[in-house]
Amino acid sequence: MSSSRRSVLVVDDSAFMRKVIAEIIEGSGEFRVAGTARHGIDAIEKIGVLDPDIVTLDVDMPELDGLQTLGYIMSEIPRPVVMLSGAEAQDGVDPVIRALELGAVDFVRKPSGPISLDFDVVRERLVDALRAAAVVNLGGISVLARASLVEPTPPPTAIGGATRCVCIAASTGGPRALADVIPRLPAGLDAAVLVVQHMPAGFTRSLATRLDGISRLHVTEAVEGESLVHGRVYIAPGGQHMRLSPGAHGQAIALDGGPPVWGVRPAADPLFKDVAHAFGGDAVAAVLTGMGRDAADGVRAILDAGGDAVAQDKATSIIYGMPQAAVAIGGAQRVLPVREIPHAITEMVGARRATL
Repeated sequence: MSSSRRSVLVVDDSAFMRKVIAEIIEGSGEFRVAGTARHGIDAIEKIGVLDPDIVTLDVDMPELDGLQTLGYIMSEIPRPVVMLSGAEAQDGVDPVIRALELGAVDFVRKPSGPISLDFDVVRERLVDALRAAAVVNLGGISVLARASLVEPTPPPTAIGGATRCVCIAASTGGPRALADVIPRLPAGLDAAVLVVQHMPAGFTRSLATRLDGISRLHVTEAVEGESLVHGRVYIAPGGQHMRLSPGAHGQAIALDGGPPVWGVRPAADPLFKDVAHAFGGDAVAAVLTGMGRDAADGVRAILDAGGDAVAQDKATSIIYGMPQAAVAIGGAQRVLPVREIPHAITEMVGARRATL
């Protein structure tokens, strides 16, 4: 039985953590522990010997920390990596955001500091992350090319309510894809950009801070009641649906703590449908890598309203579920590599502007 289960290397500098994580993995019945490692250097050596299918990797370790180890794994011996972190945000950016950007599939938060972990809280989250890691497209995982990132420029002052809107959906692999898409959108884009990244509460502000630091557009976590303006990017807060409602200056953000949709909150479908209703033919949808079918119905609504849609292709998606559903169910006709999507968005927004 064990030979048919995916093998996992557990990397953590705490013997207690290695024991707990190993017990969760073995107890899942779906995965087996190939071995354990005490720090990054040990991990790299063990990967060479044991050739595990998946690696769980602590962020805060001596000798070689988790981000340095991840960078080496992704560039030299690529395989799916799930991060385990009790580290706090540094300069407003949580280390797990950088890890996801570098190619980690998912992350699990240590709830009580670097050497303790609530078994019951983390068990389901870790097994879900390993399941996602087991089905990733390894070709879609690559180290972010630093030289390709744009230098951020001060955004122009946005005046008045938005008349055009771009909505973007992403899940597993999304932070990596968003780091390819958002920085390549031009300063002064004549549309508001709304982003739904499947992510729990406590991480989306850090994601927004990171993207803001490498983008021409100003990126923030969305706030209840703020008006949409062109040239701004709004990230849905983790744990809340982002919706739209009429405001004093056009459409405004409405945050909703209602039931999950497709098992997630925030979900893209509620937002995409609101965008279709509010902006009609002046709406553009983009669906990036992720598991499941969230955003497919919303894409259909936007296309039915006269808008446009683009989906990330299979080759560059870490998981092709959401983009595939956007095409098969939603009807999106443009399917492009992730780095061609910013140009497509800009082109579609420009086409909408030209019809005015």
